[in-house]
Amino acid sequence: MTKHFKTFGVIGGGAWGTAIAQMLTREAQDVLIWCREAEVAEAINTRHENTVFLPGVPLNPALKATSDLADLHLMDALFSVAPAQHTRATLQALKEHIRPGTPVVLCSKGIELKTGEFMTQVLADELPEAVPAVMSGPSFAIDVAKGLPTAVTFAIKNETLGAELIAAVATPNFRPYLAHDLLGAEIGGAVKNVLAIACGIALGKGLGRSAHAALIARGSAEMTRLALALGAERETLSGLSGLGDLVLTCSSETSRNMSCGLALGKGEPLEDIMGARNAVTEGVATAPVLKRIAADRGVDMPICDAVADVIEGAISVDDAIQRLLMRPNKVETV
Repeated sequence: MTKHFKTFGVIGGGAWGTAIAQMLTREAQDVLIWCREAEVAEAINTRHENTVFLPGVPLNPALKATSDLADLHLMDALFSVAPAQHTRATLQALKEHIRPGTPVVLCSKGIELKTGEFMTQVLADELPEAVPAVMSGPSFAIDVAKGLPTAVTFAIKNETLGAELIAAVATPNFRPYLAHDLLGAEIGGAVKNVLAIACGIALGKGLGRSAHAALIARGSAEMTRLALALGAERETLSGLSGLGDLVLTCSSETSRNMSCGLALGKGEPLEDIMGARNAVTEGVATAPVLKRIAADRGVDMPICDAVADVIEGAISVDDAIQRLLMRPNKVETV
C-alpha cells in the first residue's frame, strides 16, 4: 500500500511521547516532537537524548524537537501524548495550528477528572474537524524507544485511513493491529492504571502472587463490565488494549502506577510518593472519576472503588483490603 503519511508531529515530550517519536523516525519520516519544557527540546536537538524523562536512551539524530506548537501546522498526522489531565488545554492551544481532517492519534491513557470525559470526547470538544484515532496496548516507553518487539491496538473508524496510517508507522518490531472500537481501547488504557495501583498495593503488603493474579482476573471483569455499560465491545477488552495492557501494567515495577501501589502498600503517604516523581501517574487522577462513572452507570467495580477511596483518603489501605476480602461469596461472572 502506498504510504501517504510522510510527516508526523508528536505532542508531548515525556517518556511515552519521546518513545513514539523515536519509533516513527525508524521509517525515515520527518518527525517533530513538541515539548512543553524548552530544555527538553534543546536536549533532544543537541544531545539526541531526553535527559529529563527518558535518560540514557540514544535518540535518532533525525528526530527534531520544538517548544512552539505552531511548528506542527503542516504535519500529515499528529500523535497526542500530553497527560490526560492536560490534554484539553494542549488541544485548545493547538486549534489555530491544525488543518481540518488531520488525524489525531490519542495516546494518553486516562479520563478527564473535571468532566469525566475520555480523550476522544475531549478531542471532539476542542478539535471537532480532526479525525480521531486511539493507540493503546502493552507498551512501556523504554521498550518502544529501544526498538524491542511491541504490539498495540490502533483504533480508528475509517478502515482505509487506518490501514494507511498503520502502513506508515509499523516496523518489524512495532506492530499495530487495526480496530474500530475507539471507546473500548480508551477504557482499557484508563482502567488498567487504576487496577495496577491495586496490584501494587497487594504486593507491597505482602499478600502474595495468588492475590495478585486474582486482582488481575477480577479487575479484567470490572473493566469489561464498564466497557459493555458504556457501549464498547467485549472483544476489545480481551485484546491488546485491554487484557494485554492490563497484564503488563499490573506485573512490573516499571509501571508508574504499580510502583505507586507498591509504595502505598508499604505505608508511604501518597503525597510523598507523588512529590518524588517527575512523571505522571495517570491512575491517581483516574481512580476518583472512574468511581463516579461506575456509580452513575450502576456498574459494580469494587477493586477500582477501593483504590479511589484510598487515593482520596476516605479509607486506609488495610481497610480497603479488608473490605474486598469481606465481600459476599458470589458466582464468577463478568
